[in-house]
Amino acid sequence: MRLKTSISSVELAKKLNGRLIGAPDLVLHGINEIHHVEEGDITFVDFHKYYDKALSSAASLILIDQEREAPAGKALIVLAAPFVAYNQLVREQRPLRPLRVAIDPSAKIGPGTIIEPGAVIGPDVQIGEDCHIHANVVIGEGCTVGNRVVVQANTVIGGEAFYFKRTSAGMTPWRSGGSVELQDDVELGPGCSIARGISSTTTIGCGSKLDALVQIGHDCKIGAHCLLAAQVGIAGNTTLGDWCILQGQVGVAQNLNIGERTIILAKSGVGKDTEAGVEYFGIPAQRARSAFRDLAMLRRLKNE
Repeated sequence: MRLKTSISSVELAKKLNGRLIGAPDLVLHGINEIHHVEEGDITFVDFHKYYDKALSSAASLILIDQEREAPAGKALIVLAAPFVAYNQLVREQRPLRPLRVAIDPSAKIGPGTIIEPGAVIGPDVQIGEDCHIHANVVIGEGCTVGNRVVVQANTVIGGEAFYFKRTSAGMTPWRSGGSVELQDDVELGPGCSIARGISSTTTIGCGSKLDALVQIGHDCKIGAHCLLAAQVGIAGNTTLGDWCILQGQVGVAQNLNIGERTIILAKSGVGKDTEAGVEYFGIPAQRARSAFRDLAMLRRLKNE
């Protein structure tokens, strides 16, 4: 997520009333959670599992709840509640903009595109040429739709991420500062849900086709020419390579890499990265030939 205006590390420390450790003159132009940081980004850490990962990441400034030595060329801001500060920065950069009209005046819609009655197009949405947006579709703020894209009825593009910080008071939602991009020739069936990224862009690649009731989590990257059958669910920050096929009711866990041309058979549950060009089946999913062999052995045992 890019900041509207760059800020220096010393200015940010003053703004947050935190203690600055390290370089005071860094120029910061982005804010991202740990999985998507780049040089010039702000991120945060407040959990022991991620301290080393955050400090060694590409982020230039880390909001942190304990004093550490700042890596060379980076800065830390020590705060009692880094997540609260991070979340507030995102909210400042992307404040709530309630929808007031069906199609926001700031939306840009290309020639030849059909917008059916009941569709809602949010602020700063960009839709390309020759698209067909069916009735009751919702496209949220800042989302991008390429050319020749079809979105069937009741699909929601750019809803807030299902992502929460566990605290003593309960579950606090992260503010979603990212977006959604549907590339050229994408088709989405009715009732799909494509969550915006927490800090990056959830992407559906060129030519990919999603059946009815498919759910794509925050920050996912779906490759080109993928086929996702009905009721597939993919959890946040997972990447699918090009030409993957996921049959009906497949579930894929978060933070995975699914190799290109992977085929996952119906009702499988994927909890680990997959190899390119391999067919998987089962819960937990394994190579389909191994899964079928195991099933055959169980049947023989039953008959003995």
